[in-house]
Amino acid sequence: MKGMHSNKWAPGALLAIFIWSMLSGCSGGGTAATGPQDGSSSGGHTPALSGTIKMMTNRIDLIENGTFDRYAQEFKQRYPDANVEFEGLPNYASDILVRLSTRDAGDVLLIPINLSGRELEQFFEPLDESVTAGERFSEFASYQGRRYGLTTGTATVGIIYNKKAFQTAGITKVPTTLDEFYAACAKLKAAGITPVYLNYGAVWPLREWGNSLVIDMSGNPDYVNDMVHMDEPWRMDNEWGRSLTIARTLVARGYVEEKLFTNSWEVSKTKLARGEAGMYLMGSWAIPQIIGAGASAEDIGFFPFPYDNSPVHNAPLNPDWQAGVSKYSSNKELAKAWLDFFVNESSYQAEWGLLPDSPETGMPQYSEFLSYKPKLLEATVQSDAFIELANKAELSFGSGEYLQELIAAKDLNKAFGELNAKWKEARAELRSGAE
Repeated sequence: MKGMHSNKWAPGALLAIFIWSMLSGCSGGGTAATGPQDGSSSGGHTPALSGTIKMMTNRIDLIENGTFDRYAQEFKQRYPDANVEFEGLPNYASDILVRLSTRDAGDVLLIPINLSGRELEQFFEPLDESVTAGERFSEFASYQGRRYGLTTGTATVGIIYNKKAFQTAGITKVPTTLDEFYAACAKLKAAGITPVYLNYGAVWPLREWGNSLVIDMSGNPDYVNDMVHMDEPWRMDNEWGRSLTIARTLVARGYVEEKLFTNSWEVSKTKLARGEAGMYLMGSWAIPQIIGAGASAEDIGFFPFPYDNSPVHNAPLNPDWQAGVSKYSSNKELAKAWLDFFVNESSYQAEWGLLPDSPETGMPQYSEFLSYKPKLLEATVQSDAFIELANKAELSFGSGEYLQELIAAKDLNKAFGELNAKWKEARAELRSGAE
């Protein structure tokens, strides 16, 4: 593990600060398409939309396998003169901030979770109420009563596992306590199977072992938002200490992938599909991807993560990415029509493990997950106060680099102390500036 710990905390946060510094220079415009922006026309009928727009996405796999092109062709049947192109970003959470800073983020894009309300207003077009009405997570991607994004689906997080790998390792019962989870890991390792794929090198999957898990452990959806009231939120004896200790224990015992530094996200899906790896801690949206990587659907299961030895565990009910229309799109009318179609009419949610309202129907893996009776915690939006403080402390909760360092730290308590010092200083500076 030597050399894994550095003093670089969060390049994603630095980019967010750069974007914030640009706001005073933003014109708030961009070239709008001719005609009304609400999808109507003076004649009372839907205008013929035309032109080419680009959608930015994290789903490179759906570009490569033709899924997105299929959706675009279905959209084209409605608007024959309209074309939709796609660009995938491998490290979307941080890469899209760079693209936003140069106003080169396509026409439709997934909205970074660490943008404040003010930044939403500066970089995204407000959406019509007719499109956003009835959405479950209405507080997300909103500012001063206006919506800037549509939720692309609902998901939960748990352990995705390969049943054949469990069978090979002699695991006859899904672990429902942390002790049982570690015991299952030991059996998988003894059988020559990677017990848990952290995807340490890809970075972003680590968020499930930090931001997401501390909320589950606390039972408080606003746990992270409440950190704005604390000078020292990272402690060994609270949820942060307990969650990171689990991840560090897995690494220390050799229960994770060998090549930690390699971004092996795509490889990991194949390994789990083949039973060469046993488990992920990941969102339910990943289940169809693993099946798509070669697994039989009946061989892939899903259960709540047993983060302690209590009989009942919490699990999140999260909105997936919000998607919005760029303020700088030159064809906003077409972009809005595509966004509405993609979220509300295409088969994206049903095909890829996302549901518009709740995880109570759909994939059989959901039924297994719910059979363990987890308490589902409906997510709340990150507050502007938290986002401002996180950016001031140069800490990116969206991309997860800081979790890499905490998992690798030689002394976690010392690493927490360094992080708390940054947080405390940022809090003091913000309070001083407000006075």
